Amino acid sequence: MRKRRIAAGAAVAAAALIYVGNADWTAPAPGAQPTLLAHRGVAQRYGTAGMQPDTCTATRILPPVHSYLENTIASMRVSFDAGADIVEIDVHPTTDGQFAVFHDWTLDCRTDGRGVTREHSMAQLKALDIGYGYTADGGKTFPFRGRGVGLMPALDEVLAAFPRQRFLIHIKSRDAAEGEALARVFNALTPERRRDFMAYGGDEPMARLRELSPDVLTLTRSGLKSCLLRYAAMGWTGQVPQACHGRLLMVPINVAPWLWGWPGRFQARLREAGSRAFLVGPYHGEGFSTGIDTPDDMRRVPAGYAGGIWTNEIEAAAHVFKGRSPSATFP
Repeated sequence: MRKRRIAAGAAVAAAALIYVGNADWTAPAPGAQPTLLAHRGVAQRYGTAGMQPDTCTATRILPPVHSYLENTIASMRVSFDAGADIVEIDVHPTTDGQFAVFHDWTLDCRTDGRGVTREHSMAQLKALDIGYGYTADGGKTFPFRGRGVGLMPALDEVLAAFPRQRFLIHIKSRDAAEGEALARVFNALTPERRRDFMAYGGDEPMARLRELSPDVLTLTRSGLKSCLLRYAAMGWTGQVPQACHGRLLMVPINVAPWLWGWPGRFQARLREAGSRAFLVGPYHGEGFSTGIDTPDDMRRVPAGYAGGIWTNEIEAAAHVFKGRSPSATFP
């Protein structure tokens, strides 16, 4: 009986130590605000019901409430003006050694062009109308047709237009050579400027990018899964597994409360490991999560939270988390 009491006391003491070691008593710094990441910047919204990976989203946009198209200089500028700290953009290599900033693997959905995006020169892509395919009424009208000619920017143009702003760059392929080419872009910048960039995509290009430009934080789906599973297993010790070091992480808001030390202590541990985490929308087991886009999701963000937030609704998120006036930057 005495041995049982000793064992029970030891178990309670161990549980108390684990609890104390992971309880989040971290007070946010006065005036601290979340870092807002605008996924797709300010873009035309579309219905997501029944979407498949190859769904042409330009043909299912909602009735437009503004004139901006994703991955354009104008969209990026209004995103930063609305309160974004970071804007996410998509890139494809071109046949003349540049990077085009454009979402789709092919041109057929949004533009008046045809074929694989990366099989064209930057000059050919510049000649396209990137607003050609957008319709909110099943093809009866095309509100942006003729208004997007020449608006597909090269990555060099984006860097010149925004010399101090921060970006998350999405590589759409699994081509290691693409990661190498992006590393050359980053390595031409100063070390301070390189820290303004993050990247995500397939395992192969991200591995090559990390090898050649190790101070740029990267994210892959497999790396995210490995990190979160290992942290769930060992985070109670206060240690951050190596799989989580020097990484960009996206944490679903319905998973986050189960992470050891969430939110403040978890974020502090990641910073010490040279990593950054962004909250995304709920994960339900089918594909990647959405952003923190709805009022319900925004209410689930802990009071005083000062970490990263990934959103498709930058104006609404900036209003909630930064007190920005809605519609202050939109025409």
